[in-house]
Amino acid sequence: MDDPRKTRSSSVPSGGAASALHGAWELLRTILIAGLLAVGVRTVLFEPFNIPSGSMIPTLQVGDYLWVAKYSYGYSHFSLPRSPDLFDGRIFFRMPHRGDVAVFRFTKDTSIDYIKRIVGLPGDRIQVRGGELYINDVLVPRTAEGNYVAVDEHGTRMEGQRYHETLPGSGGHGPVAHDILKLTNEGFQNDTPVYVVPNGYFFAMGDNRDDSADSRFMGDDPEDLGFVPMENLIGQAKWIFLSVDARHPVWEFWMWPAEIRWNRLFMGVR
Repeated sequence: MDDPRKTRSSSVPSGGAASALHGAWELLRTILIAGLLAVGVRTVLFEPFNIPSGSMIPTLQVGDYLWVAKYSYGYSHFSLPRSPDLFDGRIFFRMPHRGDVAVFRFTKDTSIDYIKRIVGLPGDRIQVRGGELYINDVLVPRTAEGNYVAVDEHGTRMEGQRYHETLPGSGGHGPVAHDILKLTNEGFQNDTPVYVVPNGYFFAMGDNRDDSADSRFMGDDPEDLGFVPMENLIGQAKWIFLSVDARHPVWEFWMWPAEIRWNRLFMGVR
């Protein structure tokens, strides 16, 4: 006859094993909850982005890391992780404003994120003449702020003029003042045709006006942006939480503190 004590001990986990299983389950549950919260925050509230190019100099520098508010313009399927094609258009849509610095999906390849300033809304007439921006046939005012030197993502030194530009307000919002960089007044980007922004689209430009692939370029070239569908919007750039001037190899960890642009931390984007 079997010993009932042996049967019991072999079929019921010991106190230590039960405690270990409970601890493992609690850890797994914590990880799952944290993961769901992170996905929820990134989908609905804020998502971090980094700046890989110099097209938004002087407003944004190569190596800036910033928070983008996903709720600013409502949500499209591009707001979701991996952008599943679950629905068309936007939910809780809010029209962007002239002057917003926005992250959106590239028109020719929606797996790529772009960041530019919105300068034209549906119905607006946009043109650049002699290097100066016109909106609805009115010259956008700007004031010179002196010489400016910058370095782009390729390490190329750029010398130009910095201007303080004031875009007209929209949707009940006031004018938006910000800085731009001008390197030249030559080239197609400085003498364009008149672009009339169609319904459901916006017109975007980089603050580095002569080193930006933006809505001024509307051809068949794979790099031409053209008008951007509202559906492609991801969110509005809000704050810089880190800025790194990566001049040294990443393994030189002792140089990391010197490469942080401390004066740019927690700056608002405007």
